[in-house]
Amino acid sequence: MRRSRTLVSLIALSFVLSACGSSSSDSGSDSNAQGQEGVLAPYDASKAGGTLTLVAKGAAGTLDPHINYTLQFWQLYQATYDGLLAFRKVDGPKSFETVPDLAEALPELSDGGKTLTFTLRKGIKFSDGRDVTVNDVKASFERIFKVLSPTAGGFYNGIVGADACLANPATCKLDQGVIVDPATNKIEIKLTAPDATINYKLSLPHAVILPADAPSKDAGTTPIPTTGPYMFASYDPNKELKMVRNPNFTEWNREAQPAGYPDEIVYQFGLTAEAQVNAIKNGQADWMLDPIPADRLSEIGTELPNQIKVHTLTAMWYLPMNNNLAPFDNVKARQAVNYALDRNAMVKIFGGEQLATPACTFLPPGFPGHKDFCQYTEGASVESPATSWAAPDIEKAKQLVKESGTAGQKVGVVVSDDEVNKQMGEYIQSVLNQIGYKATLKPISGNIQFTYIQNTKNKVQISLSQWYQDFPAAMDFLYILLGCESFTPGSDSSINMAGYCNKANNKRMIDAMNLGVTDQAAADKEWGEIDQAIMAEAPVAVAFTPKQIDFLSARVKNYNFSKQFYMLVSQLQLDK
Repeated sequence: MRRSRTLVSLIALSFVLSACGSSSSDSGSDSNAQGQEGVLAPYDASKAGGTLTLVAKGAAGTLDPHINYTLQFWQLYQATYDGLLAFRKVDGPKSFETVPDLAEALPELSDGGKTLTFTLRKGIKFSDGRDVTVNDVKASFERIFKVLSPTAGGFYNGIVGADACLANPATCKLDQGVIVDPATNKIEIKLTAPDATINYKLSLPHAVILPADAPSKDAGTTPIPTTGPYMFASYDPNKELKMVRNPNFTEWNREAQPAGYPDEIVYQFGLTAEAQVNAIKNGQADWMLDPIPADRLSEIGTELPNQIKVHTLTAMWYLPMNNNLAPFDNVKARQAVNYALDRNAMVKIFGGEQLATPACTFLPPGFPGHKDFCQYTEGASVESPATSWAAPDIEKAKQLVKESGTAGQKVGVVVSDDEVNKQMGEYIQSVLNQIGYKATLKPISGNIQFTYIQNTKNKVQISLSQWYQDFPAAMDFLYILLGCESFTPGSDSSINMAGYCNKANNKRMIDAMNLGVTDQAAADKEWGEIDQAIMAEAPVAVAFTPKQIDFLSARVKNYNFSKQFYMLVSQLQLDK
């Protein structure tokens, strides 16, 4: 394993962070100097134009917004698709707030919060020229279930009729759950119970409104007509994704869907992280997706500190372990991995202590429901946790492997094939070998890794993944990633990659969601207790909380960072 950081590099990186700020509130946003805090400056047509070039090692799989569950493409969907509601498109904390998008206003609540009433805006068109209608709205919610959207059973199962749709997706009808009236443009969404997070869920890409005739299966590389300022012109996952202006777009609510500045947005695939850095330095690209190689950080920090933006994230890097497949169908084997991981070593691979913090709770620091505890650190135990992670306990891990009866078993570690993930994988492989397993590393293309590790047919024993919040609520981590309803064997959209389903803990999570409708503070306290109860069973191993580094070309201006969806791609301006 290559050492990722030297003292000189840390000093240089500290300079970067001091220049750019260590959080989104002081990261050097260009936009806040032009407009009020939390408000985008008025659109300036004189600054529009040019081709924005983004680069990455790989694409993010399907282009279908109801199916894709990656930050890489969710970032793009902000400028292409719209739901009834949206997260506010601004820089800073207000980006966690929801605003009306295709709907004229936030929903009117009735029936004790179980009925949400909207009015669809008139005059909005899809990129193919057709009007957006309430029939498109109803069909889109049914499509969520027909295409087996990964959040259908976790986010939208509260809609009346969703149970039948989950049981028989192909014939999904929500006649009693999504009621529309073409004469008045009214939409009623009826829930089986009040939901404190429903506005968040309706603001996500999985709830965007598509044409009623959108295919009832994964659209794959075929673009579906959009409503936002851009549409997808072409997509080759091995080469390039191209976005162009939507000729039928007219800004209707700047808070929800602002007009974009670049004439074209081109996403090039197939470049290593080293090549991405070089392309930005040489003015051949404007932004890179993949983590900057650690040995380039000191160079960038010294030469180009003004082109780096750094933000603390509510996110985690973690290792899902297949709870239904040997050796990790044994709780002691899973606990052993948690004790053995040197989280400081993984932080160093990621880029050092300035870019990540060791973690062993499922809910990240600063997130609703977070509780300070660590069961898997030297000197601690499940029964007597410490308050934070300090050091690995290899001897305890070896003993647990021995007690589990799984010593000597073969284990495959599946990671993405970019440089940082492969280094992480090599480290994990070495740890597994050290505590008694025969581990092999299986790096695969980032195009497919995320869906591959979800499908039980691929018999993935342990993998490396990342999770960035969908919205600021504890259920988006614990219930979505470890809830029984999120586990769908044989599906590429089974986001509960551990296959964990503890019915007692699952009921606690559902009860906590219901409690949040009337007492969010009490619900958040309960989520912290649930986190500790679940991690006692170690379905996953949490490694660290990351920070986001955006490395931009010198010609990019008007940088805005949404805490919800990160850099607002459509708002970047290019020197001409």
